[in-house]
Amino acid sequence: MLAYTYIEKGLFELKDKPKPEITYEKDAIVRVTLASICTSDIHIKHGSVPRAVPGITVGHEMVGVVEETGNAVTKVKPGDRVTVNVETFCGECFFCKHGYVNNCTDKNGGWALGCRIDGGQAEYVRVPLADNGLDIIPDSVTDEQALFTGDILSTGFWATRISEISTEDSVLIIGAGPTGLCTLACAALKNPKKIIVCEKDKFRRDFVNRHYPFAVTVTPENISQYVKSNCPNGGADRVIEAAGAEDTFRLAWECARPNAIVTVVALYENPQILPLPEMYGKNLTFKTGGVDGCDCAEILSLIEQGKIDTTPLLTHIFALKDIDEAYKLFEEKRDGVIKVAVKP
Repeated sequence: MLAYTYIEKGLFELKDKPKPEITYEKDAIVRVTLASICTSDIHIKHGSVPRAVPGITVGHEMVGVVEETGNAVTKVKPGDRVTVNVETFCGECFFCKHGYVNNCTDKNGGWALGCRIDGGQAEYVRVPLADNGLDIIPDSVTDEQALFTGDILSTGFWATRISEISTEDSVLIIGAGPTGLCTLACAALKNPKKIIVCEKDKFRRDFVNRHYPFAVTVTPENISQYVKSNCPNGGADRVIEAAGAEDTFRLAWECARPNAIVTVVALYENPQILPLPEMYGKNLTFKTGGVDGCDCAEILSLIEQGKIDTTPLLTHIFALKDIDEAYKLFEEKRDGVIKVAVKP
């Protein structure tokens, strides 16, 4: 089968690999019908994900059809259309029982697919612990509607949940890339008083204005003054940092009001500075890290009900054989790209 493979820092190649087989009784083999390219894949290419193992097939956000299951799999069966969760988790360890599935203690726990084990930018993928890692797509939901469920939509859903957003809050989302836009869609479900999106790129600001007209878009140069003037207590009540750019972490905490929650879901390529003397007295609460992706069934239900629609984000679809071109477009941010998918 064709599989896009991490060769070494700076180099991915489309290679011919054996079709995966059931290795453990809790595995499932999924025939991939649609897979997306994520910024995290670019981070792997740049060598910014030390856990990533050269030789693995990349890709961790996909949907498909179950081909085969191990003897201990009970939730799905061959023929089921499914989303694949970015997180692999056992459901039994301390962290899983508390909902912290990103830190599952299983040897394949956490972000394994497309990082430490073969992922889904391929014709087939083996999904360990399939009863937890797969969710059945409702018949009325298309592959395109479901595609982001297992990763960036889960990230946005989780970010808004841990940010404890109330109807009285002003919410600032930094970055209108794919993760920021999914966070925006999920934040809207909380009905906060105001949602502000900080984004430097005019095309993406226009995209927000067109598809999410309830949100206010502001440039990074103007955001500090905007929140001081337009948020009742001199800053945003909740800040979600989804950009991961050079100055966006500082911008996040500077734009937060005292005693606010700052949630960081961005993945940075360089270390960030936490200047405690400067922020002393703001009494901020920081929440950071990788998504605890255990809300996929609820997300699929919301998609089915029409309460979440991320299909506008899917701006380009390529054949798997053309994945090099797809990556180039995505990495160079050309042609109005938001998200790119590949179809085996």
